[in-house]
Amino acid sequence: MMKTSRILAATAAAVLAATPLLAQQGPEAQAMKARQGMMQFYAMNLGVLGAMAKGERDYDAAAASAAAGNIAGVAQLNMSMLWPQGSDDMSLDGSRALPAIWENMADVGAKSAAMREAALAMQAAAGTDLASLQAAMGALGGACGDCHKAYRTPQ
Repeated sequence: MMKTSRILAATAAAVLAATPLLAQQGPEAQAMKARQGMMQFYAMNLGVLGAMAKGERDYDAAAASAAAGNIAGVAQLNMSMLWPQGSDDMSLDGSRALPAIWENMADVGAKSAAMREAALAMQAAAGTDLASLQAAMGALGGACGDCHKAYRTPQ
């Protein structure tokens, strides 16, 4: 219990220390940082699933279910606040979002819906067995790639 209290206190102190820095950033920069964190979270969980699908990591139903559940959970969130105009790569250093996002929101919405569907399918499949995880991986990776190819600056 004491260790948990220390961790919570340290976390609270870090958040309070960072708050003035975040307040100095405009809302576009804050949104960009938040969505970059979300994308890193997606990537971490996709890495677990991808490694299993490729045989680089032993299949583990519990770990696959957890990773797929994380992806599906985040995919269900309303992320509109993370995409304000002015948070593209032409407006903010560090952004990889192309201005085309705001020119074709209907397509972005369709790609987001496809991502949600693929994430839910992966969530249903991941803990079943390796073959089911592998079968769901193409649609999930494809949904991510479809949006990134159209709306993200290549590295």
